[in-house]
Amino acid sequence: MTESKKPIFFYGYVVVAAGFITLVLAFGTLYSFGVFFKPLSTEFGWTRAMTSGAFSLQWFLAGFLAVIMGRLNDRFGPRLVLTISGFSLGLGYLLMSQISAIWQLYLLYGVLVAIGVSATFVPLASTAARWFVERRGAMTGAVAAGIGFGTLIVPPLGRWLISNYGWRTSYTIIGIIALVLMVVAAQFLKRDPSQVGLLPYGGSEAKQQSLNSETSGFSFREASYTRQFWMLFIVAGFFGFGLQPIIVHIVPHATDLGISAASAANILAIVGGLSIVGRVVMGIAGDRVGNKPAIIVCFILLAAIFFWLIVAKEIWMLYLFAAIFGFAYGGFIVLSSLIIAELFGLSSHGIILGVTLVGGSIGQAISPLLAGYIFDVTHSYNLAFVICATLSIMALILMILLKPLGSRVLAEDRGGYNGSAFKGGKCILD
Repeated sequence: MTESKKPIFFYGYVVVAAGFITLVLAFGTLYSFGVFFKPLSTEFGWTRAMTSGAFSLQWFLAGFLAVIMGRLNDRFGPRLVLTISGFSLGLGYLLMSQISAIWQLYLLYGVLVAIGVSATFVPLASTAARWFVERRGAMTGAVAAGIGFGTLIVPPLGRWLISNYGWRTSYTIIGIIALVLMVVAAQFLKRDPSQVGLLPYGGSEAKQQSLNSETSGFSFREASYTRQFWMLFIVAGFFGFGLQPIIVHIVPHATDLGISAASAANILAIVGGLSIVGRVVMGIAGDRVGNKPAIIVCFILLAAIFFWLIVAKEIWMLYLFAAIFGFAYGGFIVLSSLIIAELFGLSSHGIILGVTLVGGSIGQAISPLLAGYIFDVTHSYNLAFVICATLSIMALILMILLKPLGSRVLAEDRGGYNGSAFKGGKCILD
């Protein structure tokens, strides 16, 4: 299609909206696990390590399955992949309403929900990138904002449902909503503009952009031989380790302090709301001052706020924690994609990002289980919070030590990303 035939309304925005709705449901329901935590463990007499183990298993499987789902998306397109995701996720929550044994929790939440979650972020981010040349970062960020918005609204909704209808009925309602809306949203997804006779947004530049991406930048194999790749892999693991103890255990921790369940659920809502702000603000900061300095700021905030959490005993202190934690967490999520593009180019950006996120998933799988075990033994989460703060400091050190690569990556292959590692059109050593 020529530029003169460009339609008044670009269908790519429908794809972005469908992706946003999908991530609201997928991650909003996933991050509601904390509000279901005590009702489940109390009714069945499970320890906190036993209960959180299902969440750990979910993240472990989801991280590795995401690479497979990304490949399936490349071959069959997002409509099929996200239909499977919605069906698996919704069915998992529906069946959760009927559990009576710990193995059922691990099977349904740890496996079936993991399949559903694994088929969301990577395929949707990849699809958004195919639809946009111009505004690619903004549209990918708009899709990813669904994670924060889901965390903002679904945990308080889950808490309200549990208070009024009990946890079993609540899981039934959540399962029906997730299954129906995610499957419907998937039907609006198309893998790329050529399926409807369009060019990507900014299509006059698409051919040249595609050529740059295919001929410049690192392949995954080349990237995997660099020290920088493994440093980012470890940084993602440390970040993931600090993230999930908050998602899983902050609500039980708050209620242990005598805070009401409704107020405790609002902590997760604040995390979600401020993560949206963090994605926008730190994404802009990455463009202005460089991605590496912006990530360093995120880890400074994370380390400091974990130490604050140790002494936080009142609700306003926990709300302050949630605000700063959410801002820094959201900022790192968007910056992690940009720093990979800055260092390695765009030719293999998807697979490099996907494998890096496996490092994050390993951390996210280990930490909820460990935090639950620490509480079972010590009757406190303080040691877990100290570990999270320590790993944030270690990630901060690694980011300070991270050096740019040589002139292998051309500046234009970064797809418009600006980074302080590049000078004079080339990536050079500090």
